Amino acid sequence: MNINLSRRRFGAVIAATAAVAAAPKRAIAETSSGLSPAPTGPAPTGLGDDVKTFRKAVKWGMIDIDGPPLDKFQLCQELGYDGMELISPGQPPIDELRAAVAQTGMPIHGLVNERHWQVRLSAPDQATRDAARAILEQAIRDAHAMGGFTVLLVPGVVNEEANHDQVWKRSVAEIKKVLPLASLLGVRVLIENVWNGFCETPEQLRDYLDEIDSPWVGSYYDIGNSQKFSASENWIRVLGSRIVKLDVKDWGVTAGFCKIGDGDVNWAAVREALAEINFSGWCTAEVTGGGRDELADISRRMDQVLLG
Repeated sequence: MNINLSRRRFGAVIAATAAVAAAPKRAIAETSSGLSPAPTGPAPTGLGDDVKTFRKAVKWGMIDIDGPPLDKFQLCQELGYDGMELISPGQPPIDELRAAVAQTGMPIHGLVNERHWQVRLSAPDQATRDAARAILEQAIRDAHAMGGFTVLLVPGVVNEEANHDQVWKRSVAEIKKVLPLASLLGVRVLIENVWNGFCETPEQLRDYLDEIDSPWVGSYYDIGNSQKFSASENWIRVLGSRIVKLDVKDWGVTAGFCKIGDGDVNWAAVREALAEINFSGWCTAEVTGGGRDELADISRRMDQVLLG
């Protein structure tokens, strides 16, 4: 693998590439979603705007207020967030989301594959793997239609149906099948490190990504999830430029999953490691949400741990 190819630099131009190519892709987007790619509006100013290091986002399911999508976009914008991450399937009507993006200028930077735990790329039977791949392909199309450029994926689960080697081989084979679509639509598939028994060391995850060996696949690194196994800053250094986006949360031996900043993550060391790999990009909270007060507190905590 050519490690000199910076996946992160590649990711920085994907949104622009997708926008330029939007017209010939219209038929594909309309086939799946009835819509062409969403406008992303003006670039967000963002957390750390002096050097444009971080873009702060929130998961859609964390926003616990009544009202249409526009109300949620406006609240999060007011609280200092730069963008949103949606889900697929199960997102609100895409036309309403596109309208909210256009009115606020807050982009939908990506989607989470909402069914990857239930319908797995690592399943023992090919029929289930085919179904899982179809769900992933639809998420890629949905991300494109909303103006996003990534889909978060959990590639499988180590359990009685699949050992570590089987999850590895089966998921790699299925992910490679979606790469033509991903490259055509300008959407990257990002692997999240989770508590699924798979790739529980940074070296394993690094090697897994390198076996796929595609600039259309990278790491959606979850800072809190890895803390259970070893120091988060070590994961960052090992994964390096494979990291495209960050999930921001905290975890501690005593606290478990907790408010950002209240766990065992050494945030000063995390900031140092992120600087060493020259990370810049989207940082999305993945914690218990709520209404205005809770979301404001999360925004403040993200500022504290990411900026120091």
